[in-house]
Amino acid sequence: MGLFDTLASWLGIKKNEVNVLCIGLDNSGKSTMINQLKPSSAQSQDIAPTIGFSVERFSTTSLSFTVFDMSGQGRYRSLWEHYYRDAQAIIFVIDSVDKMRIVVAKEELDALIIHPDVKSKRIPILFFANKMDLPDSLSSVKVSQMMGLENIKSKPWHICASNALTGEGLKEGVDWLQDQIQSMRI
Repeated sequence: MGLFDTLASWLGIKKNEVNVLCIGLDNSGKSTMINQLKPSSAQSQDIAPTIGFSVERFSTTSLSFTVFDMSGQGRYRSLWEHYYRDAQAIIFVIDSVDKMRIVVAKEELDALIIHPDVKSKRIPILFFANKMDLPDSLSSVKVSQMMGLENIKSKPWHICASNALTGEGLKEGVDWLQDQIQSMRI
């Protein structure tokens, strides 16, 4: 059966599956973003804050993503680490308007980077500086500086400006993530 799966994958009949952890503080736009990445027929009209976590799926031309959308509320953030081991990529969503809480987001990122299940592997991290359409939003460069992303040396990372409501910036980010995942599998 393994040979047939490999052949199907090469022929593009079967897509490789990848587990992605989507994290960020509450109200950063994670669920809205994931909803926007799903086919329009599978999109939900009403997005409610995630309690605990939810599992969503979407596909690109060559990968099938299973996304664990983790709640960003303070009392649920301790759950994140239970999903690090099986994650093949991480999407970290930052509210670029909420300047006060970027400090909290950076603390969560710092804890993520040093966690043994993340530190020990070369896992790509995609950052979305979300809500770029709103007045007073910080640029992705400024968000990158405030988050200290230049200090991440052991993992491939990329930051995209995004608007989860319209989908702006999402394709660019997911394309980068897909390229990173595929290059690690070669």
